[in-house]
Amino acid sequence: MSLTVAAITFGIVFLSELPDKTALASLMLGAKYRASYVFAGIAAAFALQVGIALVAGQLLSLLPHRWVEGVTGVLFLAGAAMLLFHGGDDEDGHAAKEPSANSFWKVAGASFVVVAIAEFGDLTQIMTANLAAKYADLLAVGIGAWLALCAVAGIAILGGQKLLKHVPMKMIIRVAAGIMVLMAGFSIFQAITG
Repeated sequence: MSLTVAAITFGIVFLSELPDKTALASLMLGAKYRASYVFAGIAAAFALQVGIALVAGQLLSLLPHRWVEGVTGVLFLAGAAMLLFHGGDDEDGHAAKEPSANSFWKVAGASFVVVAIAEFGDLTQIMTANLAAKYADLLAVGIGAWLALCAVAGIAILGGQKLLKHVPMKMIIRVAAGIMVLMAGFSIFQAITG
């Protein structure tokens, strides 16, 4: 395994993931639930997605750009709608939920599903596949990509926990939904204009 390839992959994927929808999802989940439960689910989802990228990434990179952008735009709109219509049910907008001891699987499972779906066909997944093809060192690329994705998610989760001390959950949900609507508009524009 080449540490140089792992470091290059880490840097590229980390910078690409920072403004991504998955970081936003991690922040939202981290703001609502116990950070360790959320991180466990997200880390598992990233392992799955990196594995898919390493094995089938070349096929993903062949998808027509317009189709990928159009689907991404629709998913952003659906995510914004879900946030607005189902995310503001908390009466106490400042307190993070503390799941009971038995809810680890529920929180980790939900986090896994949200991130696994959001990350499928994502730029960082395609980038990981391209890096794996370029360097032919699947282990180094896989470890570098997974660590980068987990680092961004960890930063977002911790940020979500800290953010709730100063900003009500309903405000976070509205801002996140607004960002998702803007991202949807951009993706749909890209799909139309090619």
